[in-house]
Formats: sequence, structure tokens, C-alpha cells
Amino acid sequence: AFSFSVEACCYQGVRVKNSIRELILQKHSQVQLILSQDMFCDAEMLEDIRDVLSKQRLSIESVTVRGSPQDLCAEAQSHLNTQPSSCGLSLTAAPPVSFFQWQIQQEEVRLAAVSHEQLTARDADGDTFLHIAVAQGRRALAYVLARKMAAIGVLDMKEHNSRSAFQLSVAADQHLIAQDLLVLGAELNTKDCWGRAPLHVCAEKGHCSSLQAIQRCLQTSRQPVNVEVVNYDGLTPLHVAVLSHNALLQELSRGPPSAQSPALLQKKKLLSECVSTLLLMGASLEAKDCKSGRTVLHMAAEEANVELLRLFLDQSNYFSLINAKAFSGNTALHMASALQGRRAQLDTVRLLLRRGADPSARNLENEQPAQLVPHGPLGDQVRGILKGKGAQSRW
Repeated sequence: AFSFSVEACCYQGVRVKNSIRELILQKHSQVQLILSQDMFCDAEMLEDIRDVLSKQRLSIESVTVRGSPQDLCAEAQSHLNTQPSSCGLSLTAAPPVSFFQWQIQQEEVRLAAVSHEQLTARDADGDTFLHIAVAQGRRALAYVLARKMAAIGVLDMKEHNSRSAFQLSVAADQHLIAQDLLVLGAELNTKDCWGRAPLHVCAEKGHCSSLQAIQRCLQTSRQPVNVEVVNYDGLTPLHVAVLSHNALLQELSRGPPSAQSPALLQKKKLLSECVSTLLLMGASLEAKDCKSGRTVLHMAAEEANVELLRLFLDQSNYFSLINAKAFSGNTALHMASALQGRRAQLDTVRLLLRRGADPSARNLENEQPAQLVPHGPLGDQVRGILKGKGAQSRW
């Protein structure tokens, strides 16, 4: 016989037919429950449980239900229309065990006889059983399979897109599974068929929970992480996060603020958190993309992304970045000055100038930022700011 916590019932959506308070009061120390599939066990019911148990000097964490889930469901179905007293399901005091640990115990029993050949078997897409468990979000099953695969050195097997189970967990933002796999020894510095490391995927999709799970694991493990790894486009994860944030900012700017989607705003927030987390992990502001030589400051400036510009310019080493040049010779100020139709252009130019951007810097075409400003009322204001600042600098 084995036991599982009452809290597990609510976690799995197990449903209760009769009032929990009534059932508990009827049997006191030997409480009898009727389980069915008609009504969810909700927060109010949990409060009833806690209230009655506290009077009996028991905590909900110490209460367990005896019997397997299958037996419980079968017995519950046969007693749906009977009185509570006819059901033999009782609550008894037992040592506390987390639901996750209980699930692991059950999966270990089920997989006790699994062979090495079964662990490494692949389907038509190259997926192992571990890949499938991760994709389905079955954490306990994935944990047991991963532990068995780690024991025989095949934890990092890849599917047809060259993704390990850990990479798949990051792509699906299954952050708890990702954390488990890292603890079990999954390779972090690995790439898929598109040249993306797990950090790139987090940065591109705004999977902040997975990125923070990686960060936490790195604090307790000795596995090094290459924060400056580049994908096939020559971009680091921080570059990718900034470009994804830019794209979302551009999408949000297409309509009035009142029409902005809550989902887009939430994703924007998650991408901002990804940028901050990458900086905490040691990502460099000075890293240049391999194709154009742009830094993250260039990338933020070319979209008038004031939020990220402020974040970067608040870093202690920002001054070495403020007048850095891309392969074209353009500084971030050049790029901000050349913008057209951006409402935040004025704020961007002012911010860069306040932090030490040089309005007299010239690119490979021998152009200063003021020469790149487009014509129009907004352009005249930007040009005036640049010339005024330039005059002050020369003075």
C-alpha cells in the first residue's frame, strides 16, 4: 500500500461529490471521502479541510489517502450514489511527502523493468520517450527517464532538429523540467540545427522562467555557460533578446495604446526580464554581431528603444560603449538620428547626448549624425538638439 497527499487531489483536478466539511465531521479521525468527476475541489474546500483538521491538531500536510489512484477512482465510481459511510477511503496521519516525490515513486515502479534499448529507442521524428515526456510536460516521468538515461550516458540524445530533451524543455518553457535536467547533468552549451543555444531560444521567445532556472542552476553547479555564444547569424543571446524586444515594440507602435494587446505587453515585459537576466549572467554590452559590428546599444538606438537604452546606459561600463562604431562607422547616435517616424526619436537622441554621445563623430561616409536626420518638423527638432549639443561640446 502507498499513500498520496490530499493536496494531490486538487493538483490533479480530482473532484469531490459531497461537502468535505460534512464528510470530515462525520468520521473525525477516520474521514471518508467520495470521489467523482462532477465538481472540482476548490480553495474553499481546502479551507474547510484546514479548519476541521486544525481543531483535531492535524495539518493538511500530514493527511494522506491510502490506496492507488486507480483503486480510488474505481471505488469512487462504484460509490457515487451511496452514503459516505459505505466508502472505505480514510484519511490517516502519515509522514509528509511532496506530490512531485510521490509521482516519482510511482513512475519508478512503472519503469523498473525498462531496458537500455527502450530508453534509447527513437520514433520517426527522432524523439525518445524522454523527448515526448518533456513535450507533454510530464515532469515526474521525464525526471525518472532522464535519471536512467544519465546513468548510461545518453541524457543528451538529440531528435531530428538536433535538440536534446533539455533544449526541448527550454523551447516549451517547461522551466521546472529544464531545471531538473540541468541538475541531472544535461549539457547546457549545445546547439540545435539552426545554430541556437538554449540561451538564444529563451532570449528569442521571452522564456524568462526557463532562463532564470538556468541562472539558478549555474549558481549551484560547476558547469560553465557561454553567455557570448553566437548563432548562425553571428548574434549572441543578448543581441537576440534586444532584437526580439525591438520587434515587439514596433508591433505595439502600430496602433493606439488603448488597442494594445495584453498578451503583447506581457511578452514585452518578459523580454525585458530576459535582457536583465542575461546582464546578471555576465553578458557583455560590448559584444558586436559578426555581420554588421553592431552592439546592443546600436540595436536599441535604431528602434528608439528608450527602455533598453536606459538599462544599458545605467551599467557601470556604459561609457566604453557610448561611441562604439559598427563596421559602417556609425555610432548609436548616428542610428538614432537617421530614424524616420519614431515618436521616441527625440528622447533617444537626448538620452544618448546626456550620456556622452559625440555629435561630431563621423562614419565611413564622413557623415556626422546631424547629416543623417530626415527632413520634416521632427527632423528639425532633432537637428537643432544635435547642433546645440555640438556647439556646447566645441565650446
